[in-house]
Amino acid sequence: MITFPIAKINLGLNVVEKRPDGYHNLETVFYPVRIKDALEVFEMAPDFPSPVDCDLKVTNIRIEGDEQKNLVVRAYNLLKQDFPTLPRVHAHLYKGIPTQAGMGGGSSDCGYMITLLNEMFRLGLSEQQMIDYAARLGADCAFFIGSRPTYAEGIGEKLHPIDLDLSGWYIAIVRPAIPVPTKEAFSLIHPHHPAKNCRDIVMQPVETWRGELVNDFEQSVFSLHPEIGAIKDRLYEMGAAYAAMSGSGSSLFGLFHQPVTLDAFDAEGTFKTCLPL
Repeated sequence: MITFPIAKINLGLNVVEKRPDGYHNLETVFYPVRIKDALEVFEMAPDFPSPVDCDLKVTNIRIEGDEQKNLVVRAYNLLKQDFPTLPRVHAHLYKGIPTQAGMGGGSSDCGYMITLLNEMFRLGLSEQQMIDYAARLGADCAFFIGSRPTYAEGIGEKLHPIDLDLSGWYIAIVRPAIPVPTKEAFSLIHPHHPAKNCRDIVMQPVETWRGELVNDFEQSVFSLHPEIGAIKDRLYEMGAAYAAMSGSGSSLFGLFHQPVTLDAFDAEGTFKTCLPL
């Protein structure tokens, strides 16, 4: 069986308080974007000599680290704990969503793996049960169970679907070849409650967002990497109605009334695309 995990952007991201467990409570709006991975899973032959229950192969974009720690495998292993008869599987993950981009690529793979296994092996899980499993694996994994416009609180696991439709807009996305570790992004953050909630702001016309809709990570990331902030400025110069960084970076996006060319962002290793929402 094959599925196609999609990316997300954050429309506003406010870090509102630090929790006793060391994590931070957030307020953000997740919006799905049609940049995709491909995840194919098929049952392993009973006599196949594999030392693991979920054998994963990742292609197209290299991901550092042990593949057995990938969220796809962790999703399988989590379900296996409660469904011990879950068959052994091979999984092939073709990466199209850029990594270290603030676009939820790994979290999306996790959420879509849960929904695929539920369907493929008829586990009978409800959407809320799948959300609960996903939330145990990562802050924004739960969003990708439904992949619809959603206001999120907590560490990203408290989800409230909203009626937001940006169809008719085009999104330009630029991910420079500058990794921004999450720890680094949080290093200069000062948690605070915004004057106006991002959920309310996104219900206004997009043209009003520029003065109100804020990603709190921009200040710290742009101070450490001014070249990332320069991309946001350039998107506005190109006519974006709204531009921002997604998540903790390093992707920037701009919302346009019409498609735009991104020839200005041709640096080696940069991911760029413009597509309809």
